[in-house]
Amino acid sequence: MNIEEVKKIIKENGIQSIDLKYPDLVCNWYHITFPSRRLDYVLKNGIPFDGSSIPGMKSVESGDMILMPDISTAIIDPFLEVPTLRMLCYICDADSRIGVKKDSRSVVKRAQDYMESTGIADKSFWIPEFEFYLFNEAIINNGKFSAGYSFTSAENKEDLPGGYKDIDGTAVANRKGYHIDIPFDKYAQVREQMVQLIEKIGCPIRYHHHEVGLSSQQEIETEIIDFETITDKMMYVKDIIHNCALKNELTATFMPKPIYDEPGNGLHFHIQLRKNGNNIFYKKGKYADLSDEALYFIGGILEHGRSLTAFTNPSTNSYKRLLPGFEAPVKLFFGLANRSAAIRIPKYATSKETKRIEFRTGDGTCNYYLAMSALLMAGLDGIKNKILPTTENFFGPFDDNIFKWTEEKQAKLRSIPATLEQALEALKQDNEYLLAGDVFNKELIETWITEKMKEVIAVRNRPHPFEMNLYYSL
Repeated sequence: MNIEEVKKIIKENGIQSIDLKYPDLVCNWYHITFPSRRLDYVLKNGIPFDGSSIPGMKSVESGDMILMPDISTAIIDPFLEVPTLRMLCYICDADSRIGVKKDSRSVVKRAQDYMESTGIADKSFWIPEFEFYLFNEAIINNGKFSAGYSFTSAENKEDLPGGYKDIDGTAVANRKGYHIDIPFDKYAQVREQMVQLIEKIGCPIRYHHHEVGLSSQQEIETEIIDFETITDKMMYVKDIIHNCALKNELTATFMPKPIYDEPGNGLHFHIQLRKNGNNIFYKKGKYADLSDEALYFIGGILEHGRSLTAFTNPSTNSYKRLLPGFEAPVKLFFGLANRSAAIRIPKYATSKETKRIEFRTGDGTCNYYLAMSALLMAGLDGIKNKILPTTENFFGPFDDNIFKWTEEKQAKLRSIPATLEQALEALKQDNEYLLAGDVFNKELIETWITEKMKEVIAVRNRPHPFEMNLYYSL
């Protein structure tokens, strides 16, 4: 989209305001709004703001920063009453007007430029799978003298909202929710509203359905989209899901493990590399028809898998999802159609056009820009250094259920970190692959570790409600 097209949209739709959005380092969203008549001025000069007020962005003594709009991301806001155009921004230094090293969107741009510079590929394409719960109620309390939470769902007989009688008998129990049909899939129409809005912003959807969790767990999956486009679209998708849920008196969460002993929310990434329009992951006749480049790419991700989780699974709650028994991978290996693997090769993607890999470890608490850039950098490092995943190094391929192996054999597989703190420690030890092409830098990585350790300590220092069951009466 160019400036003439943007101005045409403003005129034809009576746009009165322009809302600029940008993420902080951990992917909380911020915004600032200005009258549409000031567009030309803002495109030239940007919007100044105090970067020191954004966690992890900049110090107080050098806080002046500039938001530079990216007109290619312009969409009409689907929720505000006043006709408003949204745009995403680059966060720039006030003097240079160049995206700063800690600006997530600029990391994506540098990752794309680096990939092109290697000559390995000129495009990467991605399919994200969004998993989330839609609760009727989410009551959360954390204070000095009380703590707890309560989620309810009108779909689950064991989890009904207060005052809800289920007089039509459509709440369900004692079964899984995967692909459950209407009327038991109570919020199928809400999910459809989300999909319609998502498609209107130019993000095509492959399909959507009820997921395994009976308390209204959902999945929406996009079609395959290029790297720079999909990272931005994902921000809009998440926002649409949250706002559409609220308009229907529901609340959405992408939290990896909101409910104990129930399925967690993952964020799976399907990845494919192309050069001159050709899928370089496909070669007929090898294992799963994967090329050497595909195998090396897999090897790079598995080799750096422990440090990658610091970006792909960056919450203390992430590691409550990564447990055996819930189709969540806990070991770093790959296999064909193997849902216990960190990297699954979809068995149905058999043609040259569709051949791809699926990274299954990630979750929705990640900063999409950083997590996907890190995955791309790890894979490219694997190709550059010809890191071949083999049964000898226990990276696979393994097509059987590894949880049926002997404990001795399972112990030879490399494990995903068990906690966020372990993941951050792995990132401290293994980050050189991220620094290639100046895509990431030491300051960004160190700030990330510092900010995330604050979360580790905040959770560690608080009494857990279940500790009351265990220790209160001793």
